[in-house]
Order: sequence, then C-alpha cells, then structure tokens
Amino acid sequence: MATIKGRIRAISISAKKGSKKTNVPEAELKMDFGIVGDAHAGNWHRQVSLLAVESIDKMIVAGATVSPGNFAENITTEGIELPKLPIGSRLKIGGGIELEVTQIGKECHSRCEIFKQVGDCIMP
Repeated sequence: MATIKGRIRAISISAKKGSKKTNVPEAELKMDFGIVGDAHAGNWHRQVSLLAVESIDKMIVAGATVSPGNFAENITTEGIELPKLPIGSRLKIGGGIELEVTQIGKECHSRCEIFKQVGDCIMP
C-alpha cells in the first residue's frame, strides 16, 4: 500500500444543501455520519466530500472567481491526486481519523454559475 502525503487546505460546511459552504477552522467527524453540522452528513455513501485545491486553481486560471467550499466540498486537499485513488482507498487525516473513498467525482448537475463563467466543469 503506497503512502501519499498531502495537506488539508480548508474545511467547509453548510447548514443547508444547495448553499455555499463556509470555511471553518476545525470540524467534528462522526463515524458513519460525516461532519457534524454539515447538511450532507448522514447515513449514506457520500458523507464527506473532498476536492483538490489544484482543481480549484485550474478554475481560477480559467477565469472563475472561486475558493475552497464553493464546490460543496467539505475538505480541500493539496498534493493528493484524488481522481486517481481507487474506490476503497483509505485516507488518514488529523489525529488518525480514517476516511474511505466510496465514490470518485459527481456529476455537474445544472450548468452552475461557475460553468457559466468559464465554460467548463471541475467535476471528473
């Protein structure tokens, strides 16, 4: 099993689905639930969402005005090629907490404002 070292650049949550996430300095992860206080937490397969800052940077270069949390991700990473991780991969973060990769990417659902700005979608 390969060891890849990355960094958490931001943690973001929102109280309601469909709203921009707000960056927070820390978060409480609850086993088999997700991030306490986040609308996407619950008993399903996508409890915590990750996105690489490198993907956000590509959108900025393309002309989008975006920052961590704007894509509904909970954790913005740096230095990990998330789309290349196999389903079932395990990521250890802060204090030995372990996350399991259950899905790679999600569909761009509605040609959002970011798509309208740059004509492209960040979702793999």
